[in-house]
Amino acid sequence: MSRLTFQLVMALLLCVAGLTLLFMGFWVPPSGEIHGSILVAFGEISTFAGALVGVDYSYKLKNK
Repeated sequence: MSRLTFQLVMALLLCVAGLTLLFMGFWVPPSGEIHGSILVAFGEISTFAGALVGVDYSYKLKNK
């Protein structure tokens, strides 16, 4: 497995984990309300996943 493939897989898993966290926020009391800490955690997960993929792609494109 190449490094780029590994990064893409990890980014996908991080996004799925973040979305799962958001949906779990609907099921715990109080139902239907997503707590702010869950939104912050999802934002951090998404930022890390984007950085993991985006930074590598920008360097790959500059080297060509």
